[in-house]
Amino acid sequence: MTPFLNTLQTLFFPRRCPVCDKPVKPWNALICKECVSALRYIGPPRCMKCGKYIGENEKEYCSDCLSHPHLYDSGRALFSYRSVSDSLARFKYHGRQEYAAFYAACIAEYLGNFIKACRADALVPVPLHKSRLRKRGYNQALVLAKELSRITGIPVYADWIGRVKKTVPMKDLPAAERQNNLKKAFKILRNDVKLNTIIIIDDIYTTGSTIDAMSHELRNAGVEHIHFVTLAVGRGI
Repeated sequence: MTPFLNTLQTLFFPRRCPVCDKPVKPWNALICKECVSALRYIGPPRCMKCGKYIGENEKEYCSDCLSHPHLYDSGRALFSYRSVSDSLARFKYHGRQEYAAFYAACIAEYLGNFIKACRADALVPVPLHKSRLRKRGYNQALVLAKELSRITGIPVYADWIGRVKKTVPMKDLPAAERQNNLKKAFKILRNDVKLNTIIIIDDIYTTGSTIDAMSHELRNAGVEHIHFVTLAVGRGI
C-alpha cells in the first residue's frame, strides 16, 4: 500500500490501539502513548530453552523445561500473558488483525537480536485446522508472521505444514492432556521444501505442546534447527 493510500485508510478507518481498542492517538501511531505503560515485557533472567522469566539469576532453565524435555532448540516470548490477554483475544477472535503491525514492530525491537542469531531460512506460522480457519476467517499466527517478514525480510512458509487433525482448544485442557490432544495433528504438505533452520510463529506459549508437536514433524522433514517466537507466555505447568 502506498503512503497516500495508507493515509486515506487511516483517516476513514482509524487504527485501533492494541491495548484500549480505541482509535489510536496520535492518529498515525501504532499504540496510544498513554497505553504503552500497560504492557509487561519478558525480560532477563530468562529460561535458556523457552525464554520464560525465571526470576533467579543462578538458574538456566525453568521448571517446565527441566521436567519436560522439548523437541525445539530455543524460543522467546514478548509479553507477559496477563498484560495482553484482552488484546490477544481481540486479535485472535474478533478481527483486530491491524494489531499485528504493532506486535511485529515490538518483536523486531525487543527480540531482534534473538531472531538474527537464529539465522532462520523461514518463518513458519502455526497452522489452523481448515474448519477453524473457515469459522475465524484468518490465522492470527500467519497475519503476525507476514508483518514480521515485512520487517525482517525472512520469508514466510505458510503452506508447508498443515493441521490435519481437529483438536480441542488447548486453553480448555490441563497440561497433562495437551500432548495427547496434538498427536498426529500436524503433517508436512510439501515434500519439495527443504529448510535447515526455521522460526515457528504463534500467539501464546504455555507448556510448549504445540511447538513440540510441530517440531516432531519438522525434524522428520529434515529441519535441523527449530526456534520459536510468540507474543505472550503463560504460566505453563
